[in-house]
Amino acid sequence: MVVGDFAIEVDTLVIGSGPGGYVAAIRAAQLGQKVTVVEKESLGGVCLNVGCIPSKALISAGHRYHNAKHSDDMGITAENVSVDFSKVQAWKSSVTKKLTGGVEGLLKGNKVDIVKGEAYFVDANTVRIMDENSAQTYTFNNCIVATGSRPIELPAFKWSDRVISSTGALALNEIPKKLVVIGGGYIGIELGTAYANLGSEVVILEGSKQILPGFEKQMSTLVSRRLKKNGVSIHTEALAQGVEEAADGVKVTAEIKGNTETFDADYVLVTVGRKPNTDELGLEQVGIEMSDRGLVKVDKQGRTSINNIFAIGDIVEGPALAHKASYEGKVAAEAISGEKSEIDYLAIPAVVFSDPELASVGYNEAEAKEAGYDVIASKFPFGANGRALSLNDADGFMKLITRKEDGLVLGAQIAGPSASDMIAEIGLAIEAGMTAEDIALTIHAHPSLGEITMEAAEVAIGMPIHIVK
Repeated sequence: MVVGDFAIEVDTLVIGSGPGGYVAAIRAAQLGQKVTVVEKESLGGVCLNVGCIPSKALISAGHRYHNAKHSDDMGITAENVSVDFSKVQAWKSSVTKKLTGGVEGLLKGNKVDIVKGEAYFVDANTVRIMDENSAQTYTFNNCIVATGSRPIELPAFKWSDRVISSTGALALNEIPKKLVVIGGGYIGIELGTAYANLGSEVVILEGSKQILPGFEKQMSTLVSRRLKKNGVSIHTEALAQGVEEAADGVKVTAEIKGNTETFDADYVLVTVGRKPNTDELGLEQVGIEMSDRGLVKVDKQGRTSINNIFAIGDIVEGPALAHKASYEGKVAAEAISGEKSEIDYLAIPAVVFSDPELASVGYNEAEAKEAGYDVIASKFPFGANGRALSLNDADGFMKLITRKEDGLVLGAQIAGPSASDMIAEIGLAIEAGMTAEDIALTIHAHPSLGEITMEAAEVAIGMPIHIVK
């Protein structure tokens, strides 16, 4: 096919089919646009294929194995518990395949055209889409760029068979006997926990004073305590310096609080952040404004400096979260369709599938005070909840942040089982402008973990039932 001879015209072109791109494409199609989505690898992007979903599957498998071996206090013991890791990986892949197949069905069901290849901007209304064999020009009225991000590679830790990213960690053919994790953020902690539960001897090297530095110390301390109980070695204020590779393993050198230490392992997993995929699209050629970090500058609707081109997800400012990308994709699609949708990040949750799980939404106590609010921070422990005790998993708490003058819900932090599910109620409360009294007056099923939210609200209004004030 000759490039540019017969340009294909579309209303809206979406570049990338991750949780931002495919959601944007579907919403734009629902609003009456003729939509084409371009994907260079697999539908569903990083999240569905080598991120959110497969990592949670691996975490789930790790929990099953760990619980099978450590339920003596409930009177349950098992002999000869083993892991067939090839079957674990096959099951994990089946989960991913179901979801990516579902995305394809949803796109086709909404009459979105799917094109395989890489897109490169020619001008503000034209891209060239190339694959291994051909190239085709597409013209569009509007475009949504949703190309996501990739793991950051450290100069002293070049990717190899033994120096791996999160993608490599999810594709291992064996459970490492020893694993060094560089970076104690959410990716490092989640994968480190998964492999520790599967039997690996794990070392975590984190440069900050605590693991999970984006969360309050009391929350990260709970995770640290559980990891250490599971045999994980955690080193904070640690700077990884280099690695020596051999055929059967690695030797990692790190400076820890002024002292040089070395760690032998089968693999070293590097999880020090992600880099936006904006460097091979030709964005600068079109005149799209970028930040120093390679992020695309956008307004409250996701519109770039070029009026008909939008950007969402990991390539714009803010946390690299799948649900953030999906939300921004809907806003951008609606903006293209002439609606007055705008992005509001106040109630965007952050979750770590650690052990115990951590979740946060809205303001924490320090942030609320910094924003000028006079607040009440109301805490309720999982240990006073019947459902948590019956799950034999009662280590944790909910901390509800409310405005002192009227009880308006401003945020919450949760550490405990199912924190990822529980946080949604607080997100709804913030979006709906609810007060602590509204939550306290809502009847919650008993026994359930959801009651912890009601109990924290009762603490906020000064009338708790199941703890003494």
